[in-house]
Amino acid sequence: MRLLLVEDDAALAEALEYSLRKDGHAVDRVANGGAADRALKTASFDLVVLDLNLPVIDGLEVLRRMRGRSSLTPVLIVSARDDGDERVRGLDLGADDYLVKPFGIHELGARVRALLRRSGSVRSALISHGRLTFDTASRNVKVDDTMLELSLREVSLLEALLLNFGQVVSKEKLLSQMYGFDVDIGLNTIEVYIHRLRKKIGGSGTMLKTVHGRGYLLADDDTSGAASEGNPAPRNH
Repeated sequence: MRLLLVEDDAALAEALEYSLRKDGHAVDRVANGGAADRALKTASFDLVVLDLNLPVIDGLEVLRRMRGRSSLTPVLIVSARDDGDERVRGLDLGADDYLVKPFGIHELGARVRALLRRSGSVRSALISHGRLTFDTASRNVKVDDTMLELSLREVSLLEALLLNFGQVVSKEKLLSQMYGFDVDIGLNTIEVYIHRLRKKIGGSGTMLKTVHGRGYLLADDDTSGAASEGNPAPRNH
């Protein structure tokens, strides 16, 4: 998943970014409300982690503008403001959850996963196709009962393909799911990870296909036709 982290405390932001990346998310980090507002206008995110005490534009104003553009992206407010009225205001403006600082890093991860499931970005903890199963909470990937050894980038790549099972996903979209916009990575990098992932999931009942000029798709190994947007969604348990 691709997340936007909006936090002006550099030390805290670094710790949160590290934890979220360790959970397998691509994280774009900004330190003020103005930068957050611009990012939300120009890029697509699966979830926003939003502080309120921000320079340039206050976090609540960032949220108000975001919802004013009819954005349905889930927003998790993380703030030292523990006032009940402030929490109500944030939720009324369209926040999906509110976490008061200080908080445990594991709680943040759990809330992020819950919001992603609630929004439909991840429909449940387990996604299965063929003999392949991906646990979105633990980030473990299995073929039957055998655990696959995948790097964090490979797991992020597989997740993006599973969530779009049977549909072509462009290199650009895959890259955005694996890295943030502040990382200068060439599109050819995707080809390297695709090659590695294809070998590791071989024999799992799924095939990682290259659709020349368009991107890649994950499909059942008995699929013979071209991908279309009408193909079945992932089978979640």
